Amino acid sequence: MSKTERTREICGLAPIVPVLVVDDASHARPLAEALVAGGLPALEVTLRTPAALDVIRAMAEVPGGVVGAGTLVTPEDVRAAKEAGAQFGVSPGATDTLIAACEAEGLPLLPGAATASEAMALLEKGYDMLKFFPAEASGGAPALKAIGAPLPQITFCPTGGVSPSNARDYLSLSNVVCAGGSWVAPKQMVVDGDWAGIEALARDAAKLKD
Repeated sequence: MSKTERTREICGLAPIVPVLVVDDASHARPLAEALVAGGLPALEVTLRTPAALDVIRAMAEVPGGVVGAGTLVTPEDVRAAKEAGAQFGVSPGATDTLIAACEAEGLPLLPGAATASEAMALLEKGYDMLKFFPAEASGGAPALKAIGAPLPQITFCPTGGVSPSNARDYLSLSNVVCAGGSWVAPKQMVVDGDWAGIEALARDAAKLKD
């Protein structure tokens, strides 16, 4: 069985996985509720702020949401994320140590790869659902299409520079399950508590693969 079967299921819930950088844990629950209501249930909370673990704890309680931890780099990140209630993990790249920690914790991992060699190395370890990162800086949709030609057994979630203007270019590729994007939760809208506006952005993003 593929080690990324559960990860692929989560990635398949919606065309866009919101990539969230949240500074204030009090915003977590209403933000998650707005995104889930808009049709984006898989949520990636990046471990880039001091509040991140509290944000994961709060979002994990939102019905219908599947909350993951992004920017996993160390085994300590993995353990803390799992303890906070994360149901999957996302990393910018992949190391043997990080993979071992996720497997030990039973945390489904979406590991990052930017080249054919990185993708092949992960495939050897049983990972065939990968994050293509940084997507735009690594050549965008044309590069991902080219990587897919000799490696059709690997599917991807491109993240990094994905926007409403190029998301369909990625989502139209046969080797793309979903894409990661931060535009569905703009910082100012989160600060302002514009949950209706964020739900509307999520609703538009949820239709990108129609």
